[in-house]
Amino acid sequence: MDKVVINKEYCKGCELCITACAFKLLKTGKEFNARGYYAMEFCDSEGKCTGCALCAEMCPDVAIEVWK
Repeated sequence: MDKVVINKEYCKGCELCITACAFKLLKTGKEFNARGYYAMEFCDSEGKCTGCALCAEMCPDVAIEVWK
């Protein structure tokens, strides 16, 4: 099972990862991180993630890790 891990303290909520994900499995979170940004959240209850890591490649803050 693939897994996307988002370091919420590094995330600045730019939403570039949302545009990179073909399945739209990332969304803006509802809580602020320590720097005052809404961090992204990974939501894949149906197991659609292929582990392509485009979200991680797109992240300018290196806040996303993809594990297979």
